[in-house]
Amino acid sequence: MLTSADQYRLTSEWLARAHPVPQQAHTEWSLQDVALLPLSTLFAAVRLPGELVHAAIGCEEPGQVAVALRERLQGPVIHDHRTTGPTYYVLIQWHAGLVWDYAEAAPCLYGDTYLGVPRLDRLEPPGTYWVVPPRYDGDLCRPQLVRELVDAGRRQLAPEEPE
Repeated sequence: MLTSADQYRLTSEWLARAHPVPQQAHTEWSLQDVALLPLSTLFAAVRLPGELVHAAIGCEEPGQVAVALRERLQGPVIHDHRTTGPTYYVLIQWHAGLVWDYAEAAPCLYGDTYLGVPRLDRLEPPGTYWVVPPRYDGDLCRPQLVRELVDAGRRQLAPEEPE
């Protein structure tokens, strides 16, 4: 049975393999807590605006958002506070980006895109952090669960139609 330290190491190594030089990712995590990883054959990321996530969940409180995302997406989610506001990055299989049909509301990033991926133990602000860290090597969200979250947020944000 794996210890939590073994699981941490194996999951970190999996994330680092996204980088052409995995040791560089480990160095970046050591020096600045975040590594720039290319979104390629290991995983892609769906960028979700905070407004959309908060509308889908019905809450903005970070602890409640984390619990809801863990339950609804069942996989890793990164939070970053950009100049445009809070943004969530949901990790999914890279090939799902090839057929992702929510580009306007929630673009799927892959190919020539790099993502700031925090060290696994970075679980709160300031800066980029894991709302839901990966639990094991290869842990990713199912695209259908991400679609359902996006749909729920869009329904909540849609202007009510007059009767």
